[in-house]
Amino acid sequence: MAEHNSALGLATALRPVQPVTLVRPHAAHRAARFFVEKFPGRSIYAVKANPSPDLLQILWDSGITHYDVASIGEVRLVSRTLPDATMCFMHPVKAEEAIEEAYFTHGVRTFSLDTMEELQKILRATRNAEDLTLCVRLRVSSDLSKLSLAAKFGAEPEETRDLLFAARQAADALGICFHVGSQAMSPDAYANAIEVVRAAIVDASVTVDVVDVGGGFPSWYPDMEPPALERYFDTIHRAFESLPISYSAELWAEPGRALCAEYSSLIVRVEKRRGTELYINDGAYGALFDAAHIGWRFPVKRLREVPTVAPFEAFSFYGPTCDDIDHMAGPFLLPADIQTGDYIEIGMLGAYGSAMRTGFNGFGSDETHIVEDEPMQSLYIEEAEPTAPEERKVVSLDEHRRQAGQ
Repeated sequence: MAEHNSALGLATALRPVQPVTLVRPHAAHRAARFFVEKFPGRSIYAVKANPSPDLLQILWDSGITHYDVASIGEVRLVSRTLPDATMCFMHPVKAEEAIEEAYFTHGVRTFSLDTMEELQKILRATRNAEDLTLCVRLRVSSDLSKLSLAAKFGAEPEETRDLLFAARQAADALGICFHVGSQAMSPDAYANAIEVVRAAIVDASVTVDVVDVGGGFPSWYPDMEPPALERYFDTIHRAFESLPISYSAELWAEPGRALCAEYSSLIVRVEKRRGTELYINDGAYGALFDAAHIGWRFPVKRLREVPTVAPFEAFSFYGPTCDDIDHMAGPFLLPADIQTGDYIEIGMLGAYGSAMRTGFNGFGSDETHIVEDEPMQSLYIEEAEPTAPEERKVVSLDEHRRQAGQ
C-alpha cells in the first residue's frame, strides 16, 4: 500500500470509493501510559470497545497487562494475540462451556457474577477450583453517564449479603465490581457507586480483596466535554481508601472508550447532497452505529485542498444502505458549500466504531492506514489543537508492520 504525506493527500491521490479507517498508534500508546502511570490501581482494558489485534498489541507494549473479556470469542482472541496476558471474564452471565474453556484451556481465573445461579455455574464449570477470583457485580446508578448500564446486570441490595457470603466461601480472592454506565460525565458517579460498595461490605461482614470500579471513563465529543481524568482518579482513590477493607486490597478499573477512542478516525465520501442531508458511504451498519442508534455526535472535518471561506452549517448524514434507519441526525457542523465528491474525516471512532461494523447490504471496507497526526481532540494533551489536514503524515498499515518487523 502506498504511503501518503497527509489524510488530504490520501483522499486526493486515491479518491477512495470505500470508507478508509485511519489509526493512530501513538494516541493509543499515550492513553495507555496515562492510565498505567496515573490511575491508582490496575487498569484492565475492556476488549469490547475495540478488539483490533493491532490495538491489543499496542496496549500490551504500553504496559496494559490485564484484559476484560466478555465472551469466549474475546478470550480466544486475547489468548492467541497476547499469550502472556491476564484475562478477567467480567460478563455476569456466561455459558457453562465458555467458563470451562476459559479456565482449563486459557488460564482465566477471574470471573464476575451477580446471582447465586451464576456462582454455581462457575463452580461446576471449574470443578470447584480453589484459585478463583470471584467479583460480585452490584447494581449502581447510571444517572451521571450518557449511556445507562443499570438495567441489565447487578445484584440488588437485598441480594448482596447472601451472594457475597457464598462467593467468599468459594473464592480464593473476593471482589466487588460495578459499572456506572458509559461516558460518565462526573467523578461523582464513582464516589456514589463506592458508597453502595461500602454498604454491601458492612452488611455482609466479609473480607474483600478487590474493588473493581468498572468502565465508564469518558472521552471528548462535541457537547460532551468531561472533567480531566485526574479528577476521576483522585475521587476514586479517596473513596477506595475510605472503605472498610484490608490494606492489601486491590483497586481495579476497566477502561475501554478512554483507551481507544482517540486511536482511529474514518474518511468517508459524500455521494449526494439533498439540502442539509449528506449521503455518505458509511453509516449505521458500519462504523457509525452509535451516531445512528443513540444519537452520538462525532467531530467532523472536510478534507479539501483549498481552505473554505464558507460559514459552517448543521448537516445530518444518511449511510449507504437501503434502510431508512441508516440515518445520523447529528447535527454535524461542516462548511455550507460541501458537495458531492467531498471527503470528510469523522473523528474519535476508535471506541465501538470498528467493533460494531457489519457487512449489511454489501457495504463496508477494512482499508486501514496509519497516521501520525494528533486526533481531533484529546484528553491526554494539554491545550490540544487539531492539526490542519495538509500537515498530516499517513503511512499504510502494512508498511508500519514491515517497519516494526511484524
